[in-house]
Amino acid sequence: MSDKHFKFTNAVITAPLLFVVVLWLVFWLDFRFDFKFVQNGIYPRSFSGLQGVIFSPFIHADLEHLYNNSIPILVLLAALQFFYPKQSLAVIVYGILLSGMITWIIGRENYHIGASGLIYVLFSFIFFKGIQTKHIRLVALSLAVIVVYGGLVWYIFPTPDVRGEKSISWEGHLAGLLTGFILSIIYKTPEFKKVAKYEWEMPDYDPINDKFMQRFDDNGNFVNLPVVVEEELIISYFTTDLPVNYIIVVNEKNESKLES
Repeated sequence: MSDKHFKFTNAVITAPLLFVVVLWLVFWLDFRFDFKFVQNGIYPRSFSGLQGVIFSPFIHADLEHLYNNSIPILVLLAALQFFYPKQSLAVIVYGILLSGMITWIIGRENYHIGASGLIYVLFSFIFFKGIQTKHIRLVALSLAVIVVYGGLVWYIFPTPDVRGEKSISWEGHLAGLLTGFILSIIYKTPEFKKVAKYEWEMPDYDPINDKFMQRFDDNGNFVNLPVVVEEELIISYFTTDLPVNYIIVVNEKNESKLES
């Protein structure tokens, strides 16, 4: 299978870097001018909390929160841009919106902030899409993502709130995982579809009509083809009992004879 679809472009580096720079810029503005951006996060089932569907991925509680999200965002966005350049923008935009809406519906009554929901969208999309395409490189990417970030799965389950400690938005993580899976089904990748070269790879292939497959029985044993007996061709004709009289007419030509 050709790998011509995998091309390194400037966007593979610039897009993830630009996204992370925006995250750090927003955090710096919040810290420097005390804007309290946390109030712009997702607050479930409230009209004002809907703004967080768009803004929450760019808001972080503290430096540790921001740092922990920056590295996975860089890695996963770069992988998405390199292996799925045609789908990357749609996955990011609709991933933020859909995961945010799910969090708004199922979340606890508190502000949900951070780019971790988008991280789960990217993680889920890359993993499931690679398995669905069956492309050897994309399957290898899926396995690599599981090895590196497989531990993220544990944070989609409810965790008890401990007073005085930071609360994890497992609802946002679960929403991101579901969103990535949904987007992997919606966005097709025909460019990675394997081109059928042989007859048995065709979708309408029927082994019953295959002369080669007919030489094997149900247990896979080689057998001879059954002898086809050709039916004797019978020519039909009609007879009659009526008498038939034939008259022989001498054909005499009226020609003059040559004189000697």
